[in-house]
Amino acid sequence: FLLLTVLAAILIERKLLGRMQMRFGPNRVGPKGLLQSLVDGIKLGLKEGLIPTGVDKPIYLLAPIISTVPAFMAFAVIPMGPVVSVFGHHTPLQLTDLAVAVLYILAVTSIGVYGIVLAGWASGSTYPLLGGLRSSAQVISYEIAMALSFAAVFLYAGTMSTSGIVAAQDGRWFVFLLLPSFLVYVTSMVGETNRAPFDLPEAEGELVGGFHTEYSSLKFAMFMLAEYVNMTTVSALATTMFLGGWHAPWPISLWDGA
Repeated sequence: FLLLTVLAAILIERKLLGRMQMRFGPNRVGPKGLLQSLVDGIKLGLKEGLIPTGVDKPIYLLAPIISTVPAFMAFAVIPMGPVVSVFGHHTPLQLTDLAVAVLYILAVTSIGVYGIVLAGWASGSTYPLLGGLRSSAQVISYEIAMALSFAAVFLYAGTMSTSGIVAAQDGRWFVFLLLPSFLVYVTSMVGETNRAPFDLPEAEGELVGGFHTEYSSLKFAMFMLAEYVNMTTVSALATTMFLGGWHAPWPISLWDGA
């Protein structure tokens, strides 16, 4: 699901940026350019994987993995729906639920910072090191604001479990009660994922590509994948914490099966 979301997000982003710049965006590969992201992924996989001579090889190869794995792990506690019955077998639409699920997400996503720092350091080059330092400083800074914006949600819901927080929003979504917290979270989540206008770590004008300058082929693709998967995860978390989770919006929620 997360991989498909990444393919869709990249395509939509490129189409929107194209419209903003008075051009079409991808429209050649597949019907209306729909297969562009898939072909880009295959292209990255088939490219030659270059390893510069001055790198710290074990850490250099480990960094993309350290970035990507936590991005997927964080999604494990996001509830996709209530307990459903499939052929008489009752199962919650959630991989796992913890009493401290939100703290688990914060802990796991902060491990991804190590991937960025180690990528910059192991490259054995000045610009990736600067990019890695800037990126880690930014992610750690915004994580503090993000965690504090959750404190109000914990107090209202009386639990740190993601399914418990969704259940507490049955009558009224927390975005109406905690609008300042929601705005702080939305700002810090964009900063956390290094997206514009917080894309300082990748500062193309001065740093070439930031922490992943020396990476190519699948190793570079893994950093891209981690970034887009993180975008999906923080968006899913915003929905879970403030926008009622899987609960349908008001007029539809009156229908019991929605």
